Amino acid sequence: MIKYILKRILYLIPVMLLVTLIVFFLMSITKGDPARIVVGESASLEEVEAMRESMGLNDPFFVRYLRYVRDLFLHGDLGTSYKSGLPVMKEIMSALPSTIKLSLAAIIIAILVGIPIGIISATKQYSFFDNFTMILGLIGISMPIFWLGLLLILLFSVRLGWFPPSGLTSFRHVILPAFALGTQSIAVFARMTRSSMLEVIRQDYIRTVRAKGQKESRITLDHVLRNALVPIVTVVGIQFGNLLGGAVLCETIFSINGVGRLMVDAIKQRDFPVVQGGVLFISLAFCLINLIIDIAYAFLDPKIKSQYK
Repeated sequence: MIKYILKRILYLIPVMLLVTLIVFFLMSITKGDPARIVVGESASLEEVEAMRESMGLNDPFFVRYLRYVRDLFLHGDLGTSYKSGLPVMKEIMSALPSTIKLSLAAIIIAILVGIPIGIISATKQYSFFDNFTMILGLIGISMPIFWLGLLLILLFSVRLGWFPPSGLTSFRHVILPAFALGTQSIAVFARMTRSSMLEVIRQDYIRTVRAKGQKESRITLDHVLRNALVPIVTVVGIQFGNLLGGAVLCETIFSINGVGRLMVDAIKQRDFPVVQGGVLFISLAFCLINLIIDIAYAFLDPKIKSQYK
């Protein structure tokens, strides 16, 4: 098991190198002169050229890329923000708690709402509840986060005044953005739980357990749900990674000072080091979440654990 975990961690290195190469290349071909951004629009051409030389922007692409990778892997240095002059790592760490709080709240809401809906829909297949929730799930998957967020603000903040429209300083501030961010995940969890459980319900051993006189609730929880958990856990992990990326829009709509809003502001200001750092953070978080999911498989399915050995 430990050997497998170490191997997966080593796999992260080429993945992160590829991500850094793609992001660095895209930032290098994006319009906007970083030197001009640093010295200001009123600076002379001589000052801009001197700043380009001091920043190493006149060096070939791969020289700049290797320098960036060296500083990243040896010193954990993501560069310095062009606008604030602060280290990018410091800015991301200061914005990270808000993003984690929002994503965790969204995934908890999605799990507590989506999985029970999927369980009930599977046990009551083709009932009114099943058909109704699946229609709502289709609407939830199709609904953009920014549009739903604006609707929630107009209804619950502007008209009803139940929740604050922006910020993330209290429990009441978390509810609207977490629900807006987690709506698509609720729909995905409900549909995946339903389909996964229906596959297990049709198995012969479930009919055998039912024939032995087991309670239906115990059959559902101990036998059906437990054996249907592997694909559900996979989707939960993938959706949590998606929520970290989806927080970019949600944080902008609700004026939350997280990594997502930091990246949006950096894109507007052509602050390339902050954009690169934000993308790398989200990519690394997604990879680590997938690693945790793979490890969790061993505790859910003994057959998978035997493969690890």
